[in-house]
Amino acid sequence: MKLPVIIVNFKTYPQATGPNAVSMAKQCEEAAKKTGVEIAVAVQALDLRSVVDSVSIPVFAQHVDNAEEGRSTGAITPDALQQAGAEGSLLNHSEKPIDFLTAQSTLKKMQEMELETILCAKDPNEAFKLYQTKPAMIAIEPPELIAGTLSVSQARPGIITALTHYIKDIPILCGAGIHTKEDVKKAVELGAKGILISSAVVLARNPKQVLIDLASALK
Repeated sequence: MKLPVIIVNFKTYPQATGPNAVSMAKQCEEAAKKTGVEIAVAVQALDLRSVVDSVSIPVFAQHVDNAEEGRSTGAITPDALQQAGAEGSLLNHSEKPIDFLTAQSTLKKMQEMELETILCAKDPNEAFKLYQTKPAMIAIEPPELIAGTLSVSQARPGIITALTHYIKDIPILCGAGIHTKEDVKKAVELGAKGILISSAVVLARNPKQVLIDLASALK
């Protein structure tokens, strides 16, 4: 993906599930074309194929398992993501956490298949540990600020700079509580290369316009 980037996590909101996932992804695509800023989406596994077939922007899964094809009932395998046309997956989101060894082995499998992994971290300590696995990107998201109205870039800027001052070879994304272009501008000033966002876009009356406003702070 090009940097800077906005990644919209659809989560399991009904506004972005099933046919609504395609509609939401198309609004994200329209915003990307209008602004020239890279916008990607992270969708539910059941919606991957329909979204990939409907838009040209990068499409990610929200989670992937380190499971092989065959006897892995219920797993979301890297092979399935690749066949669905996904660019990769989020991993270790605070709503779907995994342990370090699982993250390490899953990332290795994703790398072997040339799929990108965006590792989520709840704090700098976890981020530095996950950094050892060399993901495509690291998204820092304190769980207590997720879905709130106070952004991490405004409330706890030190969390971002703790990473951006020392990690130079992997892009750092800012998540949790991002709502306004001022939040985005502050994140960029702190060294972030983009944002991971969800409810502020997905639950908005006009998701496309919200993205256009947010993207203006990245240009």
